[in-house]
Amino acid sequence: MAYLQKLTGAQPIKLRDFDPEFDAGLNKQQGEEKLQKLSAELTRLQELLYAAGQHSVLIVLQGRDTSGKDGTIRSVMGPLNSLGCQVASFKVPTEKEQAHDFLWRIHQQTPGKGEITIFNRSHYEDVLVVRVHKLAPDKVWRSRYVHINDFEKLLAESNTIILKFYLHISKDEQEKRLLERAEDPEKYWKLSAGDWKEREHWNDYTRAYEDAMNQCSTPHAPWYVVPANKKWFRNLAVAEAVVKSLQPYERQWRRQLEKIGLKEKAAIEAYRQNQT
Repeated sequence: MAYLQKLTGAQPIKLRDFDPEFDAGLNKQQGEEKLQKLSAELTRLQELLYAAGQHSVLIVLQGRDTSGKDGTIRSVMGPLNSLGCQVASFKVPTEKEQAHDFLWRIHQQTPGKGEITIFNRSHYEDVLVVRVHKLAPDKVWRSRYVHINDFEKLLAESNTIILKFYLHISKDEQEKRLLERAEDPEKYWKLSAGDWKEREHWNDYTRAYEDAMNQCSTPHAPWYVVPANKKWFRNLAVAEAVVKSLQPYERQWRRQLEKIGLKEKAAIEAYRQNQT
């Protein structure tokens, strides 16, 4: 059973229909054991992806403050070979970035063939934060849904496997995590009055996320709503979705590696014959 529903735009969604406490009836120990197996499988698939060099993988992580984007990266992507995996974080645009179109800085960070790139926040900030805080006219940010869909279609047609995850936590859980940060000296660096102020816009962000997922969910760039109140289940669900999305490509990658192997083998034999 898949832990997450793939959103392809066939039906509009409301976040109230997704329970952030959902755990598929598992306990933490069971979840961590399953995650360990999935991590091994993901590592194996990454090696094939990298060696075949036919596809790239873009993983987009979005979520409210404290939803666990960094934790997901550490737990799910941490075991991967850093040679073919990178993280791109998108903060407030610099002056140079603001002088270009909103996708300019994003496109530069997309993965090359054989690579996995994780976006910690992404181009969706330009229809989320920009919308909620009215940083651009409605006409401007609304037009970006079309630009985003065209951008992701371009990536998909260039053999990029796109997976987008919204880490779904409740308002009560977010408050709990913010308070825990204030009590733990090792987490003081994460403290921000801005995180508390953003809670005033909770409903506005809910509508913005719903619209972003409804407008920009496609078969080639699906969204997943990840129940994230339980960190261990969040990690498990994301790992399973990534593994299940990559497994169908294994046969194609192995065929490509066989071709590469035969070609190199012939080159080696030809070289050795020339040396005799």
